[in-house]
Amino acid sequence: MNFIDWSIIFFYLILMVGLSVYLGRGQKSEEDYYVGGRNLPWWAVGVSTMATQTSAVSFISIPAFIVLKPNGGLTFLQYELALPLALIVVMALLIPFFRKLELVSVYEYLELRFGPSVRYLLSAVFLISRALATGIGVYAIAIVLSVCLGIPLWVNILIIGIVTIIYDVIGGISAVVYSDVIQGVVLLAGIVICIVYASISVGGFENIFVSLPLERWETIDFSIGLGDGSTMPFWGLFIGGFFLYISYYGTDQSQVQRELSAPSIDDTRLSLLLNALGRFPLTVLYVFMGISVGAVYMQSSELQSSIPNDHLDYLLPQYILLHLPPGIRSILFASILAAAMSSLDSALNSLSASTMHDFIGKWGKLPEEKIMLMSKLTTIIWGVIITGFAFIVGDISDTVVEGINMIGSAFYGPILASFLMGLLSRRANAAGVFAGVLAGVGFNLFLWFAIPEVFWMWWNFFGLLVSIITTLIISMVTALPDEKQINSYTLVGVGMLRPERRWIWIYAFLIVYFVIILSFTFFIPKILR
Repeated sequence: MNFIDWSIIFFYLILMVGLSVYLGRGQKSEEDYYVGGRNLPWWAVGVSTMATQTSAVSFISIPAFIVLKPNGGLTFLQYELALPLALIVVMALLIPFFRKLELVSVYEYLELRFGPSVRYLLSAVFLISRALATGIGVYAIAIVLSVCLGIPLWVNILIIGIVTIIYDVIGGISAVVYSDVIQGVVLLAGIVICIVYASISVGGFENIFVSLPLERWETIDFSIGLGDGSTMPFWGLFIGGFFLYISYYGTDQSQVQRELSAPSIDDTRLSLLLNALGRFPLTVLYVFMGISVGAVYMQSSELQSSIPNDHLDYLLPQYILLHLPPGIRSILFASILAAAMSSLDSALNSLSASTMHDFIGKWGKLPEEKIMLMSKLTTIIWGVIITGFAFIVGDISDTVVEGINMIGSAFYGPILASFLMGLLSRRANAAGVFAGVLAGVGFNLFLWFAIPEVFWMWWNFFGLLVSIITTLIISMVTALPDEKQINSYTLVGVGMLRPERRWIWIYAFLIVYFVIILSFTFFIPKILR
């Protein structure tokens, strides 16, 4: 790293902070800080959501999975196949209902339907799981800086944590969304640059495709993932991923908060449609980048020797450091920083929003100035907590992308079950949902530690199933829920949500799109090999 590299990276960071200051200057209320006055354009919300999803974790870990992870390869494409179908459920069922209630924290709905105890529980589950997963994101970017700068990992974790806190406290959700748009563009540029330079290094694109070992070209493994030894089973990824994505986009505060920031229900749906159509092509680009860097890896003994067996995620940062020229190298590092920031800023803002609305705000009515101050203070506190998490979560998996998804899978099924029971069941009550969530999370943790033969994506389905069954059993033997809660806050009540037929054709198109990307995934090895 030379003066040019440092100058470009420094300029990028100053630009992001400056943008945050500019966009945060008009904030006057908690609603401005957390949902942008519900006036953020759908395309910005959609790009921001996608940029958060395709974060530093993806940028660093997908190439390592494609090239180095045992039993890895192009089977990674299976991760994305269920997304279009899952977003149909979110667009048609969950988000319209929540938008009509004008929520800031999605867990407010649970109090309206079940009472405060369920809201407290689910918000606490979100706070813990999201903070832990975000800690992995801090760890991922700290790896990059540690490799490239020769600075101890723990120092980098502290630096990233402090910078993120400053950035998020200043800007609020508006700065989060618009900065994510810029970061998404920088990230895309970084992927393209990496692919182009890798192809030049190996003598052309035709040499890229012949470099990846034949066994890593398998894209679909039709295994189930229940004791059959498969590490990337199609059915586990498809069924588990379907429920994971519904829960993530429809009930996770870090995502729903942005969806609640668009001007209307249709704008929110358009932002989700952008993700439904764009996530798979972007993942294909990531995979292509992994294949390209892998081709360089196969030819470079220097790159091979620079990657320790216990840190496979070093592949991409070491490639950047060893094979890219000054200036270009710094753009790639800026891309990684962009990807990391797009995850961390939204996580901190959503953690702060949930804390304020679900806990602190329940203490009583406070002046707006004090609410704004406390909102920023809670952002700082969560930044400190996440930084602490980053010190203990780094070695949870061989690649960071798996680790972060494993944490989510332990919680997403039970969280989704609580919302589905509220929306669809007239019999479900607070006692049943409370017990169901605890049972679902407990069952998933049991699978994690006691039955590793069950592929971890199945946890999303099993946690959901256990939670629903427990909820229904407990609800049947305890008191009936309040009739007003049923009539006002369920989809089977007084018709709070009206079907909007003009979107049916969009949902049908997404089903066709799923068939297209599934076919592409199946046939791509035959085309390229």
